Amino acid sequence: MRENWDAALAAVLHHEGGYVHHSLDPGGITNLGCTKTTWERWCGRPVDEDEMRALTPADVAPLYKERYWDKVKADELPAGVDYVVFDTAINSGPGRAVKLLQEAIGATPDGAIGPLTLRAVAAMPAAEVINKFQDNRLVYLQSLPTWPTFGRGWARRVEEGRTAALQMCQSA
Repeated sequence: MRENWDAALAAVLHHEGGYVHHSLDPGGITNLGCTKTTWERWCGRPVDEDEMRALTPADVAPLYKERYWDKVKADELPAGVDYVVFDTAINSGPGRAVKLLQEAIGATPDGAIGPLTLRAVAAMPAAEVINKFQDNRLVYLQSLPTWPTFGRGWARRVEEGRTAALQMCQSA
């Protein structure tokens, strides 16, 4: 839902936090949820740690809009559903986010969001989609080898995301 972009971005940035370089994180150097590799692709050049540390929400917002929000067609998703799919796209990749959405609505998970997926989402109550999506997301995260290290934070993010998404859904 187009109107949710600002709120969804703020919620994502709250969870992503600031600069991190955890030795067990396969993403490596990260700031505001943006990995060094992703930022280099976006900029089209190598960047150093100082540049990564200096990233601001205004810097990453256009990247998040184009490569994540637009990629999962969040403008076409119901309020709340847009947020959880967007948040997952940043955390686990757009393809994984779309597959989790398709599983939640009972569609074949192919990772491409098209007219069939959008119609199936529209046919279900948004709260039901949100709850099934977040349940599936948690199961997926628990299957990752990095769950023992990052699981507590991921579980909190899933539940806080569920709450925020349900509030967005009810307010729409």
